[in-house]
Amino acid sequence: VKCMNTADVIAAVNFARTHQLVVAVRGQGHSVAGHGTCDDGLVIDLSGMRGTRVDPHRQTIRVEGGCNLGDLDHATHAFGLATSSGIASVTGLSGLTLGGGFGHLNRKCGLACDNLISADVVTADGQFLVASADNEHADLFWALRGGGGNFGVVTSFEFKLYPINTVYGGPMFWPIEMAEEGLCFFRDLMAQAPTDLNVIFGFITLQPEPVLPPELHYKKVFAAALCYAGPLDEAEEVFAPIRQFGPPMIDQAGPMPYPALQSMFDELFPDNLFHYWKSDFIADLPDEAIKLHVAHGTQLPSPLAAVHFYSMGGAIQNLQDDETPFSHRSAKFMHAIVGTTDNLDDIKAQKTWARNYWSAARPYAMGGAYINIAMEDTEDPVEPVYNKNYQRLVEVKSLACCWQTGDCGFLRHLPLRTAQLRPAKPRLGDL
Repeated sequence: VKCMNTADVIAAVNFARTHQLVVAVRGQGHSVAGHGTCDDGLVIDLSGMRGTRVDPHRQTIRVEGGCNLGDLDHATHAFGLATSSGIASVTGLSGLTLGGGFGHLNRKCGLACDNLISADVVTADGQFLVASADNEHADLFWALRGGGGNFGVVTSFEFKLYPINTVYGGPMFWPIEMAEEGLCFFRDLMAQAPTDLNVIFGFITLQPEPVLPPELHYKKVFAAALCYAGPLDEAEEVFAPIRQFGPPMIDQAGPMPYPALQSMFDELFPDNLFHYWKSDFIADLPDEAIKLHVAHGTQLPSPLAAVHFYSMGGAIQNLQDDETPFSHRSAKFMHAIVGTTDNLDDIKAQKTWARNYWSAARPYAMGGAYINIAMEDTEDPVEPVYNKNYQRLVEVKSLACCWQTGDCGFLRHLPLRTAQLRPAKPRLGDL
């Protein structure tokens, strides 16, 4: 059902409830885990709902549920404002936010969900609610901030904005032979880096882009995507040790409008690819763990596969673990194993590589997973994703999302049908 407004969403939810259908909600269809679709159910498609409204005086924005990050950035940049979101302008904002939200501004501004002020929600019984921290739907609002989009259809979001216009950032690349040295360098750098600096680093294969010399096409490299959102006159000093490391074989970092950085990597996320991703959170990267990551992570099974380490700390730790469902705020890094290919026959190799790598690295991880990239065939228990927040999510879901005559239609992330019928040990594979 392609919805153009909240009334369409209410009608779709009521239809699904009447016919006892499983529901999937699609913002921009960007979920690598396929959370925006379902079999034998109803897809509520919000991609036609892309309205935005900035309040420059309150420094807030209201966005509809079908907006992508490009819509957000286009609206806010006109006022010299921005907020924490993701790393590609084609990403849907709704799914990103409801699962947490990693991007270029995390260390300065927190996760995307941390900056959510209020949300318009259509619940499973067709009610329209406005949820915020200071009204009667505060528990629902709490669940929306990282609980995984499992509590109804959010038709619009209100976000806090920050005075961010021009940033200093971009990608840098080093030979893959420097992978171990690179992991050690950024581990140590981020332990004492200013919170204005955000770095995502790891292993990729350079694509045949016109800006790259032909001899670098399809070369594996150690890469870093950097964003410094502090005073521009201090940026060169902040970047000096990074440029001295190596130095990089390609250095594309410099001052640019924030939306330019946000859209630099869009071509890495085209449609019609096959994905199998794994994730974990890392409290530390000892030398022996780094050797393991290099041994497994540099064996990329396709030119589109990658390994990402998202730096954490900074503003992410301004909230306690129980203030939102996102429960891994003490981690230093989020680790994403990106099994991606454009060849259906190659997906088995992606799965094998990702699973073997993830299993080998597990002893050095905190447990759990980043819910936005949790694949549906995993055998991991869902409770460690939310830790102590899990039971509260169960209670909110049982109140907000159950058909009165049967099962809840919203089954993503929390595989709960009713509080009474939930499995004793629910697993992410039951999503």
